[in-house]
Amino acid sequence: MQHKLRKTPEQVVAIAKEMVAYARSLGCPDVEFSPEDAGRSNREFLYHILEEVIKAGATTLNIPDTVGYTLPYEFGKLIADIKANTPGIENAIISTHCQNDLGLATANTLAGAHAGARQLEVTINGIGERAGNASLEEVVMAIKCRRELLGGLYTGINTQHITMSSKMVQEHSGLHVQPHKAIVGANAFAHESGIHQDGMLKYKGTYEIISPDDIGLTRANEFGIVLGKLSGRHAVRSKLVELGYEITDKEFEDFFKRYKEVAEKKKRVTDEDIEALLSDEIFQPKVFWSLADVQATCGTLGLSTATVKLIGPDGDEKIACAVGTGPVDAAYKAVDDIIQIPTVLREYSMTSVTEGIDAIATTRVVVTGDVSDSKHALTGHSFNRAFSGSGAALDIVVSSVRAYLSALNKMSSFVGAIKASSEVSESQRVQTTE
Repeated sequence: MQHKLRKTPEQVVAIAKEMVAYARSLGCPDVEFSPEDAGRSNREFLYHILEEVIKAGATTLNIPDTVGYTLPYEFGKLIADIKANTPGIENAIISTHCQNDLGLATANTLAGAHAGARQLEVTINGIGERAGNASLEEVVMAIKCRRELLGGLYTGINTQHITMSSKMVQEHSGLHVQPHKAIVGANAFAHESGIHQDGMLKYKGTYEIISPDDIGLTRANEFGIVLGKLSGRHAVRSKLVELGYEITDKEFEDFFKRYKEVAEKKKRVTDEDIEALLSDEIFQPKVFWSLADVQATCGTLGLSTATVKLIGPDGDEKIACAVGTGPVDAAYKAVDDIIQIPTVLREYSMTSVTEGIDAIATTRVVVTGDVSDSKHALTGHSFNRAFSGSGAALDIVVSSVRAYLSALNKMSSFVGAIKASSEVSESQRVQTTE
């Protein structure tokens, strides 16, 4: 209030009441009021402003630990105190919103729920500002596992979708979780210690408080089907169903073609390979430009060069050659020569899907261009919108080009939408003038 809003407590209360009343006047049946940095706020003032916004029509009171400062017992007491000292609180739902600056977001959220909060604001994979927010999968599974110690609390979430949701968020945001991330990390259900392995072989419950099946995770070594170059459509489709994917017949044929290309070069195709290929082949934006062929040369004996053949929106093939500082740079310059959209590469990253020299490479890029029609919600200033893209292939250059084209296809789609909107607006303006 002092340094950012530069308002007195009385002014802040007046503004809060006015805005809540305004939201209700627009017909919103559920209005949430969130007092920023409630964890460090003066308690008496907090009780007072919450009372006033309830009178103005607030139905949800979201209590944030904005900077992730409070400890679990503090946050739990904060929720309990608000519930005990705020007049009219019985007419509102108490919510929590915990940041993870000290690694306590999940613990604070659970403490808030135990103290009386009945809405918990969380994010998949714990993504969010700075160190992130309370993690949905951690909070949900903790409540499910320790329900008896949380007063019988439960959620309506189907935990079977946790793994797929986590992977989808990773794919679209480009924010990959660390291997040891609770619940959804790659190592969350991996057992390397010999003592642990012995216990697992005798009884899984020895070291697993959660079954992988509970979150929709399947372990490849528990099934008899091992995919390879001799696997047919039925086996591959069965594996997709086993992994939780449902795609159309056309999508399957497109995927199966890519699968056979990989299977010819790898002795065994893993679940991770399958998911990387699915993401690259099926879960992509509208295709304006697609990759037909790419050939690159590089090394210490000369310049790096690349030749790229793309198929355009009209089905025509276009070819370009370019020289660059490396094979990926050369390939990207060749793509730019064909598509001719001013583009700046902001981020580039590559990871291997599995271990080994024959692993599939997944690439993620972020690009910006001369598309400045986006406006910042708060400042109103125009800015160049960023577009992300991902690609996967055994060849790192091919993977890189696929990711670049994915981002450029998103940009092309956005530019087309902007132009169409401008044409409609211009047509309406002309009609109005006439």
